[in-house]
Amino acid sequence: MSAEYENDGAFNEKLIEEVLAAYPEKSAKRRRKHLIVAKAAGEEEAAAEDGKVASECEVKSNIKSIPGVMTIRGCAYAGSKGVVWGPVKDMVHVSHGPVGCGQYSWSQRRNYYIGTTGIDTFVTMQFTSDFKEKDIVFGGDKKLDKVIDEIEALFPLNHGVTIQSECPIGLIGDDIEAVAKRKNKEIGKTIVPVRCEGFRGVSQSLGHHIANDSIRDWVFDKKEIEHDASPYDVNVIGDYNIGGDAWPHASCSKKWDCASSAIGRAMRRWRRSSVRPRPNSI
Repeated sequence: MSAEYENDGAFNEKLIEEVLAAYPEKSAKRRRKHLIVAKAAGEEEAAAEDGKVASECEVKSNIKSIPGVMTIRGCAYAGSKGVVWGPVKDMVHVSHGPVGCGQYSWSQRRNYYIGTTGIDTFVTMQFTSDFKEKDIVFGGDKKLDKVIDEIEALFPLNHGVTIQSECPIGLIGDDIEAVAKRKNKEIGKTIVPVRCEGFRGVSQSLGHHIANDSIRDWVFDKKEIEHDASPYDVNVIGDYNIGGDAWPHASCSKKWDCASSAIGRAMRRWRRSSVRPRPNSI
């Protein structure tokens, strides 16, 4: 932007009105709240001296999305599959429902990792139960059972499966928990049902909570473990590793003398502890 730019409030207000004129009346009323003209520097200083808010943004985030009014954001499913479970590379994450949500969430392939795709890592692969109309009508538990069997046959080195529920699963009442328990006994691996149907929250945030709760309830051992506690205990679940940004940290940790480092002690304790989750991250 040019250093000579001047914020012409009147011109900007006129421009906003011209834009809103193309909207239907109801939509224009909603959209108007998201178009705010910033105050000029002098006006902001004057308002601050008077104890007033210089520029008030009416854009609200933690509310239900309204299509077409610039409030669209990720759902609870996206928060679970993409953020919490996405970086867990050695488990297969099944998008349980129609194919669209799984395709949408495929952006998790930007999570870099070390391993052989399709052998011991599955981050960039897209697994879905591909619901059709008959599955909505008659339920998808049997199909999910079959999907897990196929995954075990085709990718035997996986360390488990997560079931990422899409909206239809919650609406039709599929019992993914019963399927997870049954398959856990059959194949002897961690099967995690995640009730992250998109409609459960207005944003990704609730999906983060649901996914973390599923790790607590379905991955961690339930038995009590005795260990020497310290103020620096850390349990590392996974690292998002967007574009490989976690690798420099791993490289640096090898160069640092971690013998007296609190982080080093915590990491070694985590590796020894039997309560750590089975899946690995980077």
